[in-house]
Amino acid sequence: MNADLTDLTHAPDTEQARFLKSLAEKSDGGSLRGDYTHADADYVVRQDCAAYTPAQHALWRDLYARQAALLPGRACDAFIANLAQMEAADGIPDFARTSALLSAATGWTLVAVPGLVPDKTFFEHLAARRFPVTVWLREPHEFDYIVEPDVFHDFFGHVPLLFDPVFADHLQQYGKGGLKAMRLNGLTYLARLYWYTIEFGLIETAEGLRAYGAGLLSSGGEIEQCLRSAIPRRIAFNAGRVMRTLYKIDSYQESYFVIRSFEQLFADTAPDFTPLYARLQTQAALPANTLLDTEVDRGPA
Repeated sequence: MNADLTDLTHAPDTEQARFLKSLAEKSDGGSLRGDYTHADADYVVRQDCAAYTPAQHALWRDLYARQAALLPGRACDAFIANLAQMEAADGIPDFARTSALLSAATGWTLVAVPGLVPDKTFFEHLAARRFPVTVWLREPHEFDYIVEPDVFHDFFGHVPLLFDPVFADHLQQYGKGGLKAMRLNGLTYLARLYWYTIEFGLIETAEGLRAYGAGLLSSGGEIEQCLRSAIPRRIAFNAGRVMRTLYKIDSYQESYFVIRSFEQLFADTAPDFTPLYARLQTQAALPANTLLDTEVDRGPA
């Protein structure tokens, strides 16, 4: 059962009601794909592995095979190595099994969620080293494009890098920073940082430019576009610059930001952002395709 967003005008003024009303505005009164009926106060549900159908497992295998074939020469080495050890190619994985491996490696666990969750809930999970993974899988006609993140995007795209100690620590600090940003009117800026790094980030390696963002690694088309096309900008990462930059949610990105290492990403996002948020509130946002006079476009890989 999907969560109906069309009749919430007179819903009780609870956090969930406010969350659903917000999503209703963003989706023109449509429906959330997940079933929120049995979600607890942290939006966690039980992953019912037995409920996945043979057709859904087959679709997972097709998605996995397509993306795995695109990874060599495009994805960073850490992602490829960690994905292989997860052994998730044969069907929709059991989160509990992966959590056991992940907990032993970096202290993270996976929690099953029905779909999108409120910002505060999301940040609280990350700050506690819990990564929310959606339980539902897209339909076959959505093979190449999905509006809401599904289990394939969340698991295939995000979980492998949680086995990397530096990246895992960075994501926890991002969660803590998100809770602080909510008190400082900084969520807009922090969302841009997440978008251009954790979802659509590029990294420079000894072998050349590679993708590490989950939105790229789970995409059949943009994983090639981000590296080979001459159209988008590829700009050296700077946290303040990224937080000023608008982004597109319905097309390939017009700019990508390149880090030198996960250590750089962790170090550059560790400082207190309070003065940065204050400065950004006095500056106009930059269009997604902006290249400043002081910047160099890295060009295709």
